[in-house]
Amino acid sequence: MKDQSNSRRAFIKKTAAGSAVVAAGGILPGFSAHSYSRIMGANDKIRASVMGVNSRGTALAQNFAYQDNCDVIHICDVDSRAITSCLTAIKERQSITASGYSDFRKSLESPDVDVMVIAAPDHWHAPAALLSLQAGKHVYVEKPLSHNPNEGEMLLKAAAHYGKVVQMGNQRRSWPNVAEAISALKNGEIGRVYYGKGWYTNNRPSLGIGKKTSAPDWLDWDLWQGPAPRKDYKDNLIHYNWHWHWHWGTGEALNNGTHMVDLLRWGMDVDYPIRVSSNGGRYRYKDDWETPDTQIINLDFDNAMTMTWEGRSCNGKRIEGNPVGAIFYGEDGSLLIPSGNGYSVFDLQGKVVKEVKDTREIDPRNLTNPSEQLDALHIQNMFNAIANGDKLASDIDSGHKSTLLVQLGNIAQRMGRSLNTDPKNGRILKDEEAMKLWSRSYEKGWEMKL
Repeated sequence: MKDQSNSRRAFIKKTAAGSAVVAAGGILPGFSAHSYSRIMGANDKIRASVMGVNSRGTALAQNFAYQDNCDVIHICDVDSRAITSCLTAIKERQSITASGYSDFRKSLESPDVDVMVIAAPDHWHAPAALLSLQAGKHVYVEKPLSHNPNEGEMLLKAAAHYGKVVQMGNQRRSWPNVAEAISALKNGEIGRVYYGKGWYTNNRPSLGIGKKTSAPDWLDWDLWQGPAPRKDYKDNLIHYNWHWHWHWGTGEALNNGTHMVDLLRWGMDVDYPIRVSSNGGRYRYKDDWETPDTQIINLDFDNAMTMTWEGRSCNGKRIEGNPVGAIFYGEDGSLLIPSGNGYSVFDLQGKVVKEVKDTREIDPRNLTNPSEQLDALHIQNMFNAIANGDKLASDIDSGHKSTLLVQLGNIAQRMGRSLNTDPKNGRILKDEEAMKLWSRSYEKGWEMKL
């Protein structure tokens, strides 16, 4: 068995190395919908298990199954309907038939699983990633990396200890024109950059006032809660509205803000701030929504730089013509990265002096699958890292830093005051009350342990 496993790993290495040549050669950015299907030749395949497939997870499962050097062998979800639906969806994209599990820990017991793909609710991201690393699996985890800063710090240690690849799903890191824009910034395209602004806008409806009731028979409510202390089931929580409850979710800031703050941090080449503030609240409706629907997070850095993220969940008026985006301001002009795979450079008078576009349509408000073809690049980047040690587009260190910046914004929001932070590690200085939100309590028996 061991010889067979080693042989399969060798085949994987050869396969992913070949895929790197295709990606580097520029074929992926311009492939057609037809040629996208099964683009890589393979002697053997990386085998993936996908956890949490009601919405975004199904899109990820389909995308992983689309890669010719990958088979999705397990589908895991506490919703029996989601398992059935996802198994049907990936049948069209791969030749093998996957197995379904209500408890992803059963999947982790299998020696055939190479990668655990985590798209469950936010409170599951870090605990599931840690269990996967401890089971010897590589991890692809959707943003945010963690529910709270302590979990991110624990995952940093775990990834180093177990020596496995951990890639966060901030896929724009692998989009070629976005990477080109960041390179242009760092090469002085607009001079010294000193301010960056990111945003997200939408027109989300009210989630109403939920009623306590018995969980439906298709849902394992106890396992859905997993590491979170137990609460009663309410009829307006599952599947998406958990995002707006601090107990399980992290609000719009980490749901969508993580992407843009990550671009800002990448382009401005900063790590941890010295000061963080946040203003906003739940303004639009009176309902069960706890996190802000309107929020502005400000982060100051010790090298004369500042960045802002603006979130408007219930007013979709666009900024710079885009529902989501990031713009950098420098001494010689500005650079806009809109919702898609492109960018524009402006002089100090606001005149466009350079524009790079991608013809593929991307809907950033699509909750399930806004950019499948481009996201394949992110998946292949991870496969290449597994096979031959290629540099990850979004490694655990980078993912933690970008996640932490927005988590600090949420902590400042909940405290109602600015936070002073350590530029070496982002930790909150001289505020014991705020540091209580650095971690969370867990259901007994579900505590994260290295």
